[in-house]
Amino acid sequence: MLSVSASDGDRSPCPVEARRIVVTHRLPLHAEPNPDAPYGFDFSLDADALPLQLARGLPRPVVFVGALPSAAASISASEELEADLLARFGCSPVFLDPGLHKDFYDGFCKRYLWPMLHYLLPFTLTPFFGSGGLKFKANLYRAYLTANTQYAERVLEQLNPDEDLVFIHDYHLLALPTILRHKSPRARIGFFLHTPFPTSELFRTVPVREDLLRSLLNADLVGFHNYDYARHFLSACTRLLGVTSHTHRGYISIDYCGRAVSVKILAGGVDIGQLREVLSSPETEAKAKEVATKFAGRQLLLGVDDVDLFKGIGLKLLAMERLLESQPELHGQVVLVQINNPVRSPGYDTDEICAELQAMRKRINARFATPAGYEPIVIIEDPMTMHEKLAFYTSADICLVTAVRDGLNRTPYIYTVCRQEGPISSGVVGAPKEGAIVLSEFVGCATSLGGAVHINPWNVDAVAEGMHMALRFNGREKQVRQEKHYRFVSTHDIAYWGRSLDQDLQRASKDHASMKFMSVGLAMSYHIVVLSPNFQKLSPEHINPSYQRAGNRLILLDYDETVMFHPGLLDRHPSQRLIGILNELCSDPKNTVFVVSGRSKDELARWLEPCERLGISAEHGYFTRWSRYSPWESPDLKVDYGWKKMVEPVMDLYVAVTDGSSVETKETALVWHYEGTDPVFGPSQAKELRDHLSDVLAKEPVSVRSGYNIVEVNPQVDKGTAVQRIIAAMRDRGRMPDFILCVGDDASDEDMFKAVTAPSNKSAFPEDAEVFACTIGTKPSLAKYYLDDPVEVLSMLKGLIKSSVEERPGDGEGPSRVSFD
Repeated sequence: MLSVSASDGDRSPCPVEARRIVVTHRLPLHAEPNPDAPYGFDFSLDADALPLQLARGLPRPVVFVGALPSAAASISASEELEADLLARFGCSPVFLDPGLHKDFYDGFCKRYLWPMLHYLLPFTLTPFFGSGGLKFKANLYRAYLTANTQYAERVLEQLNPDEDLVFIHDYHLLALPTILRHKSPRARIGFFLHTPFPTSELFRTVPVREDLLRSLLNADLVGFHNYDYARHFLSACTRLLGVTSHTHRGYISIDYCGRAVSVKILAGGVDIGQLREVLSSPETEAKAKEVATKFAGRQLLLGVDDVDLFKGIGLKLLAMERLLESQPELHGQVVLVQINNPVRSPGYDTDEICAELQAMRKRINARFATPAGYEPIVIIEDPMTMHEKLAFYTSADICLVTAVRDGLNRTPYIYTVCRQEGPISSGVVGAPKEGAIVLSEFVGCATSLGGAVHINPWNVDAVAEGMHMALRFNGREKQVRQEKHYRFVSTHDIAYWGRSLDQDLQRASKDHASMKFMSVGLAMSYHIVVLSPNFQKLSPEHINPSYQRAGNRLILLDYDETVMFHPGLLDRHPSQRLIGILNELCSDPKNTVFVVSGRSKDELARWLEPCERLGISAEHGYFTRWSRYSPWESPDLKVDYGWKKMVEPVMDLYVAVTDGSSVETKETALVWHYEGTDPVFGPSQAKELRDHLSDVLAKEPVSVRSGYNIVEVNPQVDKGTAVQRIIAAMRDRGRMPDFILCVGDDASDEDMFKAVTAPSNKSAFPEDAEVFACTIGTKPSLAKYYLDDPVEVLSMLKGLIKSSVEERPGDGEGPSRVSFD
């Protein structure tokens, strides 16, 4: 599918109040069974629900889109219920068929995507995923796309694309940006991933990897909790899609089809307002006193985790055992309380984990328990109220997190707030606040908590040593670390996170209302290409009549990837078809035809020898000849090639340390090629080489340029100045062109386009000339026109030849219109 639009039907006919549409797997609702209530449930906002907290800091009004709570998931679609939930809670429900939801969530999300994002390899054998390891199943992926489509339909019912901002959250909805962009190209879309993004080596194993990456790039902003996740995402985009990123004034963005996709890095905080409210309640204070009394005289270590494969709870228990083995004096002095949150997705795997943890608890307690009733490990699996849970946070001396992979993990943030603002069980008002955190280096919050004791959870001895270190901290040390953590947590709460995300999405999508774009691709390959206002495909109707009217024509053609393209082949000799077309063009006395290329003059002269009347401008215009029998001309520059002696050893060094790279020596230039290098390392080395050479050659009369997989050093001449010299020579010969066709594909050809569309010396340029500057592919360019590939270029040139032959002046019917073919 390919279409162009400058003013879509998705635009709102009149301005309305801008809203924020927050899309998550489930709505932030609590559903309490009530046989007497409509639909059998009483609905209310769930203050503990993450989607509700994620909306803190967003300007109102906010509309939530998601599935009903799991307790009410069986309710059938109802317009009355939709209207009621939207009116009372700002919630727009997505009614997923139970079978579809099972395949979408329990199947694809929890059994494939979530483990993969947490670094589970495809052939990892675990008792939780069966003997076949992690399997991609096409039918489950289709269910995933179907579910995402239903979310998109609900969003589109609410969306005013001119005003509203859409915030999509987490891996359940990775396909949603593409589906929304397809239906509403001007939609202002942000996506935030709350899990890790794995290294590109692992992500490359996903069969639909390009679909998922392109979908994220269909958002205007993509967010991650820390830089490691963003770095892996950028690497995957470079390796799999060939797109590049850059940083400007602290903002990272990806150049994708004329759009700058912003990459946001910010850890999500906690809802401090809600925590303060719960902490100040009598229920929390009473429970905190109860906990303090129960564990009086002992240091309390606290773990709070979901029960899943990656939280490392078993490693935590083993570390506690190792601590008691290595430090006998701690027997009876320390207790680990492990609170296991209710299971979100029950199944065989979670049952096995719970059973394994209980077995470990019994074994360790049997070794270290005392007749007085001391047990070193307490596991709490019963559901707890927020008051009860925060009482444990407040009373704990140390917070212990040993997850082997986790997107963020806000447990240390909650602990920090509770230790700072929770009830003081000692009764000492105004006492300095103390806290200590032992934290896995594999969780997202690790980079923001510099005062924590960072540990490798896989190394049980190291975890035990980290616990022992934290237990030995004196009061002043705990105070300093607590102050450091609270300063960050209090200034980076969930409201700050929401405001920052909102501001960055507004900035990233501020030009949507006026942008001109092209729709390209079908299904999950769909994307838009943002174009300049007058950018359009070059058709026979545009160019043939002008070609027929012209008396003096100038045709300028780049070589590689413009008129010559042999995909996958190293041989760049011209085809017989190209030679024939060039000779036909040159045989017309009205035409002056040039190939303008960065290749060496000897190479081009040898390849294009059959074209006697063809002009060649080689090495970016430094050498020019008007026909096979004409001498080579060069600009009147006094060039000292002594700079080559400085450049050669530098390029040779980069060849030695960059596998797949090479140096090409031209008469006037040196070129470092990195087409065969690693797709991430090569461009990185190219940037370093360009910066290095720019410093070395700062006082030399040469230019250091980056091109398509090259870094080139040559005299300060480019294709644009070559075109200017050709036009000036035609003027001096009395053949000022009234028709100019200029075709090229890369950055060096933009100099040609600028020379013919925005000449620096307009007095030396033909005022009445009809100019057709044409790039290859749909991308931002100074050219007004584009063609898709070299095949279309040759068809276009052949069409010009035919139109000139078929022209019949004086027949009263005007110039004939023909197709390129």
